[in-house]
Amino acid sequence: MINYSNENVLMDDANSPDLNRKLMGIVSADFVKVADSLKEASYQIRKRGFSDYPVFVASNTDVAVGQLLFSQGNMGNELTYKATYVDEFIERQLIAPESLELWRENYKNADEYCCLFVVLAEFTGFVYIPYPED
Repeated sequence: MINYSNENVLMDDANSPDLNRKLMGIVSADFVKVADSLKEASYQIRKRGFSDYPVFVASNTDVAVGQLLFSQGNMGNELTYKATYVDEFIERQLIAPESLELWRENYKNADEYCCLFVVLAEFTGFVYIPYPED
């Protein structure tokens, strides 16, 4: 579980060069299989006014966050993908309310980047992956 200390508020180190390259390879290779669908889901979440901050949970275990989009193997993917937004992270106390503004400041452009909350055995945190260009 994420605690509220400064080093864990944003899990911003998720995009640092020190992040396990093997882990990023797994996430990136799987992401490519569902990227177009996640980009459309992100657009719909924002267009319909649910949230300006969509988040997609990518995991290889059952995680009680978000609404299921793709089960493992659904699109040739190895991870399960769920859709949610920042409000659920606040409600579940995964992001402290006092950290919300800082989280929003670090949120990347949702038209260009997918905000993934990755939950794998060896890693849990936010990762921003650019959508593939057409």
